[in-house]
Amino acid sequence: MTDKRTAPVNQERKSELVFTKKNYQLLIISIAIVVVGFILMSGQNDIYDVRKTLIAPIVVLFGFAFGVYAILKK
Repeated sequence: MTDKRTAPVNQERKSELVFTKKNYQLLIISIAIVVVGFILMSGQNDIYDVRKTLIAPIVVLFGFAFGVYAILKK
């Protein structure tokens, strides 16, 4: 009978990560942008301030969009 093994038992498999180092760096930057947006939103004075109602949500949404870009970047 012939031996039909396709690979030796001790052969090491090289596993590749889905994300590269650049993806992780961009993801960390996007998390930092989201945190900055939430910091801009915080505070007790003047709840209807332009910074809290317009600028901070735009910064947070930009951070989330940048995170999606960081995940999808090849």
